[in-house]
Amino acid sequence: MIGIFMFIGALVLLMVGFPVAFAFGSAALFVAIITPDVGVDIFRLMPYRIYGIMQNFTLMAIPLFIFMGLILERSKIAEALLVNVGKLFGNIRGGLAISVVLVGTVLAASTGIVGASVVMMGVISLPIMVHYGYSKSLASGTIAASGTLGQIIPPSIVLIILGDVMSVSVGDLFRAALGPALVLVTLYVLYILFISYKNPLIAPAIKDENENRTEVVKKALIAIIPPLALITLVLGSIFAGVATPTESAAFGAVGAIFLTILNRSFSFLKLKQSALETLKLTSMIFMILIGATAFSLVFNAVGGGDLVLEFFEDDIADAWVFIAIAMIAIFILGFFIDFLEICFIIIPILLPIVEAFDIDPIWFAILVAMNLQASFLTPPFGFALFYLKGAAGKLVSTTDIYKGVLPFIALQLFALFIIIQFPSIVRVFLSD
Repeated sequence: MIGIFMFIGALVLLMVGFPVAFAFGSAALFVAIITPDVGVDIFRLMPYRIYGIMQNFTLMAIPLFIFMGLILERSKIAEALLVNVGKLFGNIRGGLAISVVLVGTVLAASTGIVGASVVMMGVISLPIMVHYGYSKSLASGTIAASGTLGQIIPPSIVLIILGDVMSVSVGDLFRAALGPALVLVTLYVLYILFISYKNPLIAPAIKDENENRTEVVKKALIAIIPPLALITLVLGSIFAGVATPTESAAFGAVGAIFLTILNRSFSFLKLKQSALETLKLTSMIFMILIGATAFSLVFNAVGGGDLVLEFFEDDIADAWVFIAIAMIAIFILGFFIDFLEICFIIIPILLPIVEAFDIDPIWFAILVAMNLQASFLTPPFGFALFYLKGAAGKLVSTTDIYKGVLPFIALQLFALFIIIQFPSIVRVFLSD
């Protein structure tokens, strides 16, 4: 039971504002000190664990994909994509909202950075949608939900971390995520079409008699083709087995710089800013990973992992009950803690149970990734909500944002239910 109190203590530290890495690290240190059977000597293993993390070739893909996304975001390539696709679909009911979903999908596959996607779409699309009479809640919800698609659409940082934590192929996870991602995007688009045709005043069509449709289509294609080509090369090299995720991430980073040169938006200042921001984000992730390593080391030493395994394997003894409890627990934890802590702390605890019940680890990882996506939208600590409110200013209220994301959270949970009921969706793009 010490392990359970240890976990609760870490959550309390998080709630009072302690930094994530230090909250879990402090909880581990305190429990190690007060537990005679463990003691601080256990931390002698930490340097070996940290050195192992530093040598992890798979995790090297994280800073490279972050850098690739930041380059595309700062070079205005993503902005041009958003503006031109918005014009392409704006003349149908809900068209602007649909364009946000589609651009969010492309941005997810090219940047994967939730904060950048939400802020950029909030700054560019939200004023236009509100100006043309879109419901503030629908506009806010669409932007926030579309900005989080990077959690499930490859090359997702979540999938890279889950692949490493669960010791499964990141390339297989990328392929497995395509089917569920298409399901989720389709649900978003169908919902927008349904609600806009049910009530045209919520999402009216935009008619511009002066626009030249041929010119609009031409500009949209020019904006779409370069990032789409980069995405195809990066993911295609992984899916074809030509390159590992880390190698393709390096190629993507160089390719993003090349696109900025073609787009005449390259500058050494932007390159430096992107590199520094990549350093900050990567440092944050790896500090959390070190804190999580200390936590799991002590948690397993006090028998926490054995207790959880015994509970599910002996007391519950049903794989479907375990999946239901695990998904509910992850969803609830997503209200209070970030996806990184869940990946580094919760998943290693659940992994022995997944193996004991002989559950497909790739399918389970996709369920977790889909569930974690909702954590960006669920109040009170949904990061996408904060990003959007910061970008929107006084244009929309916090209430509008909360009301807007609720239907999309429901759609995410519905998509999760579909994947649980039809596991074959995960296998659609996986080779036998």
